[in-house]
Amino acid sequence: MIIAVIDGMGGGIGAQIVSSLREDLPTYIDIYALGTNSIATSAMMKAHANKGATGENAIVVSSKRANIIVAPISVTIPNSMMGEVTFKISEAVADSEALKILLPIMPENIELVGLENKPLALLIKDTIKVIKREFNIK
Repeated sequence: MIIAVIDGMGGGIGAQIVSSLREDLPTYIDIYALGTNSIATSAMMKAHANKGATGENAIVVSSKRANIIVAPISVTIPNSMMGEVTFKISEAVADSEALKILLPIMPENIELVGLENKPLALLIKDTIKVIKREFNIK
């Protein structure tokens, strides 16, 4: 099983996600760190992702291989993350057959209504619960 974690900018969110996934899921699960830039990829690799790649093409190709994609919802919004998310990246994520677990971390000018405002740590715990439930992982 492959879980692709996508992040950009400084990679802090992705690094926290990778660290928690590595801690709470079995070691046979591969975690791919997919950064929109090398700093983000590096931060996720330091959090013990199995493999890492950077840039538009890496995200497009790896999104096809992933069983699960975990990322801030902004990866589906072209030009978000200060322009790091391209149209090809957002299209690849949206079109992927992978289960997409998108954290409601939004650009400043977008507001999602009806969502509970939770700290990142709780969002990551919820993410792990969904993965375990959907793939019968104990």
